[in-house]
Amino acid sequence: MATANAASKTTMQRFLDGVEKVGNMVPHPVIIFLILIGIVIILSAVLGAFGAAVSYERINPDTHEIEQASTAIRSLVNVEGIRFLYSSLIPNFMSFTAVGLMIAAMIGAGVAEESGLVTALIRKLVIVSPRWALTYILAFVGILASIAADAGYLVLIPLAGVAYLAVGRHPLAGLALGFAAVAGAFTVNMLIKPLDAVLVEFTNDAAHLVDPARSIGLASNVWFSIVSVLFLTVVIAFITDRMIAPRLGDYDPATAEGGVQAQGATLSEQESRGLRFALYGLIGLLVVFLLLTIPSGAPLRNPDTGELIGNSPFMNGLIALIMLIFLVTGWAYGIGAGTLKTLAEVIAAIEKSIKNMGGTIFLFFVLSQFVAYFTYTNIGTVMALSLSGVLQAANIGALPLLIGFIVVVAIIDLLLTGAIAKWAIFAPVFVPLLMKLGVEPEAVLAAYRVGDSPMNAITPLNAYFALVVGFAQKYDKSAGVGTIVSLMLPYVVLIFVLWTGLFAVWKALGLPWGL
Repeated sequence: MATANAASKTTMQRFLDGVEKVGNMVPHPVIIFLILIGIVIILSAVLGAFGAAVSYERINPDTHEIEQASTAIRSLVNVEGIRFLYSSLIPNFMSFTAVGLMIAAMIGAGVAEESGLVTALIRKLVIVSPRWALTYILAFVGILASIAADAGYLVLIPLAGVAYLAVGRHPLAGLALGFAAVAGAFTVNMLIKPLDAVLVEFTNDAAHLVDPARSIGLASNVWFSIVSVLFLTVVIAFITDRMIAPRLGDYDPATAEGGVQAQGATLSEQESRGLRFALYGLIGLLVVFLLLTIPSGAPLRNPDTGELIGNSPFMNGLIALIMLIFLVTGWAYGIGAGTLKTLAEVIAAIEKSIKNMGGTIFLFFVLSQFVAYFTYTNIGTVMALSLSGVLQAANIGALPLLIGFIVVVAIIDLLLTGAIAKWAIFAPVFVPLLMKLGVEPEAVLAAYRVGDSPMNAITPLNAYFALVVGFAQKYDKSAGVGTIVSLMLPYVVLIFVLWTGLFAVWKALGLPWGL
């Protein structure tokens, strides 16, 4: 690292100290939502006492005709409100479908991760990459690794450093590349992942505040996500090759903390056999689903229209396919590699995965209460409709508002990194507001994906940020937080600006967001 880098590190370190101090003031997400519940209760009482209400037009879900309607704030501290608070505690949680979707997805993902499939697959993809394409392959695989975030952080990032070292390039450039890909593009993927299920459910809950009949599916952002993956792959690779690697220069192994180990750079015979078994399992599963979907009158087609994409059992139950892909390929890999030989071991892997979700399930319990109370009081509906009226009167376009929303999400992500927690706050306000302005909920969710990702690679509040610093210190014992931030700043700035630009062009052209 050059002297210029040391100066940059000093400046960045001062900035990070301030961010860290502010971040330490942010309480646990559960506490945040408990505070928000208290605010909702107080607001419902105050606004209800003043008779806050709004009149608007809506589509009748039964007749599908436009009708006049009015919504008033409902208090949570009057007789009916107190009854609701007391009696709805368990029903609120039981009807919070995000819990079931997450658990179902993690049943399969737990088997795939515990068997070693995810780790072996990522390593295999990196190993077979030709030298000239290594940067692009690592960026691409890193983005796709968000399907199993822990595997991406724990495997792809250090492996990227090893891969770069193996071809004679600076390993810190590889680490930066891996971190940018895994964290900076976290919310998009070419595959449907468990996070999508939660984000879509929150989006639908928010959309129902305006139109109970309006819902989006798991693949509602799939086209935008696929293009974003390819676009960001090129952007991240370009930044690495043209900015990060030249700045670091040649690598001096003498700066390493100890001997640089490249162990695990090849697959064992057991791992290779496991991947073959996983491929056989995937092919078998796909054959079954082809039989269930392709023929006319297949059980997973819409029984009335015969359609497969759209409103069909296949699309409505897509989370089941995701679970089965992970489950079948994970178990098949385990059999081939000898890591999961018996059904009892598979069950143990699932149990381990579910146990690790204890904190998330508790967070969902509190979230479910907040969503239910927020919906009951009609605060979101009245707020969104009132703000949309003001914005419409001011003749502000939807696209500038969407871009402003992206900026706000990015700023908040510095202090509150959880994608689920933030969307639980933003969705009930911004989805109805923008729907009233004629913006489809798919576009609002796509805007959230853009705003939520880039800052993940620069905030110390990312749970894996310190881990990346540790990876860097294996190659440069003087590396610290400032080193990582100075490496990641170009990624964060350019990914945010260029990805927002892609979103704006996509919206302006009216391209479909997904299925």
